[in-house]
This record gives sequence, C-alpha cells and structure tokens, in this order.
Amino acid sequence: MLRRTLATLIVAAIALSACTLAPRYVRPGLPVSSSWPVGAAAPAPGAVAAGDLAWREVFQDPRLQTVIGLALAQNRDLRVAVGNIERARAQYRIQRAQLLPTIDAVGAESQTHTPAGVSLIGKAFTLDQYSATVGFSAYELDLFGRIRSLNAAALQSYFATAETRRAVQISLIGEVASDYLILAADQDLLQVTQGTLKTREDNLALAHKRFEAGATSQLDLRQEETLAEQARSDLAIAVAQVDQDRNALTLVVGADVPASLLPDGGLTDIRLRSDLEPGLPSEVLTRRPDVLSAEHSLEAQNANIGAARAAFFPRISLTGSTGNASPDLNTLFNAGTGTWSFTPQIVLPLFAGGANLANLRGARAGRDIAVAQYEKAIQTAFREVADALAVRSTIRDRTAAQERLVTAAADVQRLTQARYDRGVDSYLALLDAQRTLYAARRTLLAAQLAEAVNRVTLYRALGGGA
Repeated sequence: MLRRTLATLIVAAIALSACTLAPRYVRPGLPVSSSWPVGAAAPAPGAVAAGDLAWREVFQDPRLQTVIGLALAQNRDLRVAVGNIERARAQYRIQRAQLLPTIDAVGAESQTHTPAGVSLIGKAFTLDQYSATVGFSAYELDLFGRIRSLNAAALQSYFATAETRRAVQISLIGEVASDYLILAADQDLLQVTQGTLKTREDNLALAHKRFEAGATSQLDLRQEETLAEQARSDLAIAVAQVDQDRNALTLVVGADVPASLLPDGGLTDIRLRSDLEPGLPSEVLTRRPDVLSAEHSLEAQNANIGAARAAFFPRISLTGSTGNASPDLNTLFNAGTGTWSFTPQIVLPLFAGGANLANLRGARAGRDIAVAQYEKAIQTAFREVADALAVRSTIRDRTAAQERLVTAAADVQRLTQARYDRGVDSYLALLDAQRTLYAARRTLLAAQLAEAVNRVTLYRALGGGA
C-alpha cells in the first residue's frame, strides 16, 4: 500500500512540475540594417549560401585540406572547447536529475546501552536494532518550476557551449587557411627577393668592371652597391619571415606539418572558392555560432528569472522510506517486521532580509546584460561581413591594377636599361626604374594575398560550414 502511495506521489509531483514562472522568451529584433551596405550582389539562381557549404567545398586545395584536417584533430584550443561541452553536458545532467527523487537503499545497525542507574527496570540492558529500507530524502515537489527553470538554464548553457565549440572550429579553419596562404605568399616574396638580389649582384659586378674601365663614376658604383645591400637585407628578413610563418602554422595546427603538405610558393595556385553568397543579414546573422551562443546564454538568463520568482513561493519536500526492522539480524526479513515512514514538509518564506528580491533583480539584470551582449554579437557579425564584402567589391580591381603596374614597371626598366646602355638616360633613371619594379612586385604579392585572405575572412564572417 505504501509503495503505491509513494509511486502515486512521485508521478503527481512530476506532473505538477510542468509549469514554470520564467517569462516567455522572445528573440530581440536585429539591431542592424536589413541589407548589406556594399558588395553583396543578388544571389544567382540555385546559389548555395556560404553557411551551407562544407569547409572542403570552400578550401579546395588537397594539401590545405589535409593540413586543416590535421588541425581539427590536434589543435589544443579545439580540444578545450570539446572538453567544455562535456563539462556543460555533465552539469545539465546533474541539474536535470533533481527533477526526480534520489532513491537509496540503506542497511543499518544500532546498539543502545542503558546503565542500571537510569534504567526503568533497575538493571543495565542493551538494545539491538537492525533495519533495511528503501526510500528518498527531501525530494522537492517542483510546483512553481524552480528546479525546472534551473534545468532549462543549464540546458541553454550547454547549447551555448556547443555553439562556442562550432565558433572555435570555424575560427580554427580560417586561421589555418590564412596562415597557409601567408606562408605561400612569403615564399613567393622570398623568391622575388632572391631574383632581385641575383640581378643586383650581377649589375654590381658589371658596375665594378665599368668603373675599373673608367666608363662609370664612383657614385654610380656606390648606388649599385646600395641597391644590392638593400636586397640582401630584404632577403634576410624574408627568410626569417618564412621560418616564422612555418612556426605559426605548426602552432595553430598543434603538430608538426609534414614538408610534403607545406606550400612552396604559388599563392595564386592554391584553390579557394570565390563565389560565396552572403545571403540576407537576417539569415546569416542568426546562424553564426557566436550569435547562437549569445542567444542561448540569453535564454539561460531568462530561465534564471523563473527560478528567482519561484523562491517567493512555498517549497514542499517529501521524505519517505519503506523496509524492515528487527532486533535480531536473523529475523530482519520475517513476517511482521515491515516498517515505513513518510515525512512531508512545507517551507513558506516569510523573511529573508531582502535576499529573494535582490536575487530576482539580479536575474533580471543578468537578462538585460545578455540582451545587450546578444545585440553586440549581432552588430559585430554584421560589421565583419560588411567589411569582408567591402574588400571583395574592390580587391579584384586592386589586384588587376597591380598586375598592370608590374607589367608597365618591367617595360620601363627594360627600356631604361637600353637607353642607359646607349648613354641616353642617366644612371639615376635606371636606379629609379629598378626600385619601382621591385616595389611593384612586392605590392602585387600583397594584393594577391589580400584577395585570398578575403575569401577566408568572408567564409568565417558568414558562419562557415561543417
């Protein structure tokens, strides 16, 4: 009979705990424009949004894909993010367990000795008591949803942590790709610098011969030496930069990258998808994992208000057990040794020194902070996408202009060299043409790198893909 009563009470408690005092959650409006400022053309028919593309569809170079895969397996920041998910999941399960009573089986023995001086029968005696019971202790009937609100807050915190892990993964993929591209660009720059140094060393050797023959002045010789030494200094810097790029890539990957997977220059040969469709802000900004994480945090704070409100209402807790008790261990489970207890308790808060009211105000303030953080995440995401689109709208023109500049500068140097050899132009004009071509090649590499990195940036800003 008692077992049926206890079971009925447990089922009734679970049914009554279906309601909460948490405010109804309403997603805040987007505090940004409904369209991108510039650089977002109308999507082509059948176009796939960037957020729906897997990262392998964006980063199409096989070696780069392998390096990214290695980073996803080895990067320590991502491991920390995964560990945080497991911890948040455990916290949610701990909180969820409070919705159900904790049932324990307890076996106990007690011995009580009464001396003759206080014994009612005038002599000392010892009482033995053995018991075996099954029951629960201080199980709270969640009539006003306090525990359910805390459970909802823990669940939303778990979801926020999971979205944070996605954000870390997208950021990691983008960082690996950027570092890979930077390494390739600096290797190209190293090759340009090596070629320039070789040319200037040849010119310097020729200038020595002409100076010794009296065909040029010492000023011309010294100017040629200046150019050669400048190129030699640039080469030392370029070599160090390439080594630093390799170190940066190793750090972000979390393991040594095999030499066969490293680029060997050829920045423009690394295949990256360029037709990333941004979509509408309302679609993109509510799908980014960092924004979703902020929204789940907001929902958790909203649930905390329900728990704070429930603290103003009575708490009902139940303690009950059923089992057997006997003065003799051998007869513990015999007929007639059954025992049971049932202790309901109600606690009505009358005075807490304003703690409950302060807790409610704190919960509401936490929700207001979470709303501001959510809106700030939206605004930050909007700016990142808008900036990437602004660069994309002009970067191709910039790169094309630099390509034409390199072609023109190469022609100027060739023509100036011919005119100098014939004695038409001064050596100063030739030096200026050489400097212009060298600078133009370096600037072209910077523009090509900016174009490649912009695709990576746009992938990250648009929320990436799995």
